[in-house]
Amino acid sequence: MELKLNKPICFFDLETTGIEVSKDRIVEISILKIFPNGNKESKTWLVNPEMVIPEQVIAVHGITNEKVANEPTFKELASQVYNMIKDSDLGGFNSDRFDIPLLAEELLRAGVDFDMKSRVSVDVQTVFHKMEERTLSAALKFYCGKSLENAHSAEADTMATYEILKAQLERYPELENDMKSLSEFTTRKRTADFAGFIAFDKDGEEVFSFGKHKGVKVDKILEEEPGYFGWIQNADFPLYTKKVLTAIKLRKLNTK
Repeated sequence: MELKLNKPICFFDLETTGIEVSKDRIVEISILKIFPNGNKESKTWLVNPEMVIPEQVIAVHGITNEKVANEPTFKELASQVYNMIKDSDLGGFNSDRFDIPLLAEELLRAGVDFDMKSRVSVDVQTVFHKMEERTLSAALKFYCGKSLENAHSAEADTMATYEILKAQLERYPELENDMKSLSEFTTRKRTADFAGFIAFDKDGEEVFSFGKHKGVKVDKILEEEPGYFGWIQNADFPLYTKKVLTAIKLRKLNTK
């Protein structure tokens, strides 16, 4: 079953220096862009992370420090990456919790004003876990009858993710072949930022989801305790979280 698309969707996968969104860096990124007419475009880049890749991480994806030493940095690649995804929805495997947040950090760090306002995301892992509770390799075997060769290669994982989603739509007729519907199905929790520090309450208003102000409306804290904004901006929070908080503050100022 082919995907029904109103706009392009970019399936992508990252190999990184680790799993901390605000600290770790991309060492490989692969993007598979699917257009509404069925055309495909793909690109894979190796990336110099400008930091040492730990040995235990190299053991997982096989990308050594020597392999990326002469590759471009993400800042040098940022415009190419953004130009490929800027008009598209996003898809991946565990992408809502890891790949999209980390990609957003890298883009913002490179000076690209990335956000998700005009796009949706489809996390194929969530479809899989809600339906079958398996891993990526098992998902490919279960849905497509294929073995995942070169696991933890960004290109192989990206292609596998795309193939799995198509097979999931064939297997589960209750899933709507529509990216907005799939995005809603794969969203675990509604948050304003990727990291989940700012969530939405039942009325759709932003609230803090951590610390001493957990559950309290963000605009209330910004008004009553303005120093809290400065603390977050200067602390080790993800750049996208800081961007969202700034937008809320500006919105409040503009409504006065």
